[in-house]
Amino acid sequence: MLTIDNINVYYGAIHALKGISVKVEEGQIVTLIGANGAGKSTILRTISGLLKPKTGQVLFEGKTIAGVPAHNIVKLGISHVPEGRRIFANMSVLENLELGAYIRNDSKGVQEDMDKIFQRFPRLAERRSQMAGTLSGGEQQMLAMGRALMSRPRLLLLDEPSMGLAPLLVKEIFSIIKEINASGTTVLLVEQNAHMALSIAHQAYVLETGRITLSGDAKELAESEAIRKAYLGG
Repeated sequence: MLTIDNINVYYGAIHALKGISVKVEEGQIVTLIGANGAGKSTILRTISGLLKPKTGQVLFEGKTIAGVPAHNIVKLGISHVPEGRRIFANMSVLENLELGAYIRNDSKGVQEDMDKIFQRFPRLAERRSQMAGTLSGGEQQMLAMGRALMSRPRLLLLDEPSMGLAPLLVKEIFSIIKEINASGTTVLLVEQNAHMALSIAHQAYVLETGRITLSGDAKELAESEAIRKAYLGG
């Protein structure tokens, strides 16, 4: 579904991604793990059109998307839930979700998807008229995910969905990610909680300072001694 082939990305003079290649098969959850500043978020921002690689290719379903404007990438079927959620704080829960469907004109389908979001996230249903900025961190994360799903993406990019959440909520968010994947959406997940990420992913890539140092089956990587020492606390 997605092929990133030998991309190099710069922030000014800083060489952020150094010859990165990643593959995401349809129907999978693929995770990118690594320390802060390793380049994980930069990969997602490059896929979603917020950054343009200096060299290399990004292909989605066989078509090149490097350099395509971000709003057109959403139309192709890729939604990005950014780090820090980036919900519209001064708008209601309902308005945030409606904005997620801005590229669609099938009002019946939009309403059906809205109902599905409220079934999947009952707390959002209870707070549909509440200003999004007054939600808890966990509820804001659910809203950011719900908003991204309103465009009916085939590929969902999730950047640090568990950041700042209590352990019980982290479990809930990860079980929702599994549900989203089981219902047919492919997921590319950036996550600092390597233990949780590897427990739900099919494939995994380990990044260090802009390079991929390890990749393979997520369960096998979770059992690798090097990964356990570096990311799973021994």
